[in-house]
Amino acid sequence: MKTKQLIRNATIVNEGRTFVGSVLIHGEQIVAVYEENETIEFSENCVEIDATGLLLIPGVIDDQVHFRDPGLTHKGDLFSESRAAVAGGITSFMDMPNTRPQATTVEILEEKYTSAAEKSLANYSFLMGVTNDNIEELKKVDGHQVAGVKMFMGSSTGNMLVDNTETLNRVFAEIPLLIVTHCEDETIIQKNIAHYKELLGDDIPIEYHPLIRSAEACYKSSSYAVELATKYNSRLHVFHLSSAKEMSLFTSDIPLKEKRITAEVCVHHLWFSDADYAKYGNRIKWNPAVKAESDRLALIDAVNSNKIDVIATDHAPHLLSEKEGSCLKAASGGPLVQHSLVAMLQMVKQGNFSLEKVVEKMCHAPAELFRIEKRGFIRPGYFADLVLVDPNCSWTVSSENILYKCGWSPFEGTRFDASVLNTWVNGQLVYDNGLIDDTVRGKRLLFNY
Repeated sequence: MKTKQLIRNATIVNEGRTFVGSVLIHGEQIVAVYEENETIEFSENCVEIDATGLLLIPGVIDDQVHFRDPGLTHKGDLFSESRAAVAGGITSFMDMPNTRPQATTVEILEEKYTSAAEKSLANYSFLMGVTNDNIEELKKVDGHQVAGVKMFMGSSTGNMLVDNTETLNRVFAEIPLLIVTHCEDETIIQKNIAHYKELLGDDIPIEYHPLIRSAEACYKSSSYAVELATKYNSRLHVFHLSSAKEMSLFTSDIPLKEKRITAEVCVHHLWFSDADYAKYGNRIKWNPAVKAESDRLALIDAVNSNKIDVIATDHAPHLLSEKEGSCLKAASGGPLVQHSLVAMLQMVKQGNFSLEKVVEKMCHAPAELFRIEKRGFIRPGYFADLVLVDPNCSWTVSSENILYKCGWSPFEGTRFDASVLNTWVNGQLVYDNGLIDDTVRGKRLLFNY
């Protein structure tokens, strides 16, 4: 007999509302949502969780992670990073194709799904990688079972650069799946590298990273992607936007369900600015680069105005030894899944966002944009992917409580006011006050393609 669970008297944040209520779970699914004064009907064998004073939100859906599996598992793997994810309130993730081997064939893609079924504590999907010569392979992808195709458009650190004009046009014209892009223009980047090498030599300081991978490089590539998507009426989702200038490319005038062109921002571009390089150095080196404070503020405004649709992490762990060296040598990327939700809740406390807006952009919008089946909302009939948060349980990130395989975080030393207490994946309590049930396995995400 499947166990029933009742999360009682929680402060539920869901679909633009915050109210006190209770949620009844039976097996994998939510079977009822009760408001404060409604009569709750449940049997005696129900496990009750008193959530008085706690926030209950849908599980976070992270639409961009690099869990490094297969081929780069010294940095992270599907088990270790999904484990960190559920501790951070992330119940579903979408992993990128630039692994070893790269997921640029259906066969390799399916091997990743098989591996995730064996290893992942969270629900999972994997994007198919686009190259200059695999368009026929892309056409084999089943849109019901795969989130979309990922294209490094103009720039890549993983030999997946798509720069052939004919290929670009064919992808936007012929692939009906959601096209997801990393947009930085390689020509501008190389020109900037040459300029600063001439000026400073090979050991360029990290502070020059946002000048090399500049707002101009981002805008040129992003605007080209938008131009192609508009020309062919494609579904385009632009990852990790980082500049104020790019915000002119996106609209807030229509509901998300009606948008063909959508936008994502990552936590680090909302939290850090170029003023932080002096303190954090290469630990906040990402591609695209963390840019000026004016860019950060413009991104915050774009989230609130709905020009930006999704908040994600681009979780990309490296060993600290790989983050050493000058601007051109240190690896780009960092681990974030354990801390993304609490960081955004801290930004709520700072007055940057409402609680409802954070839940919208981290839970509802990814489900809606990717058309994920029965996830992202607290609704009867949906999978019970849920997170219980204590908004007044402060803690400090330290090496002792970091779960990433790489063993570090750009947030080390940061004090957060909120803590994730419990995480349910498909009705299973996978994270419980610091204890992780390593036997839980997530499910493959499905899509209403």
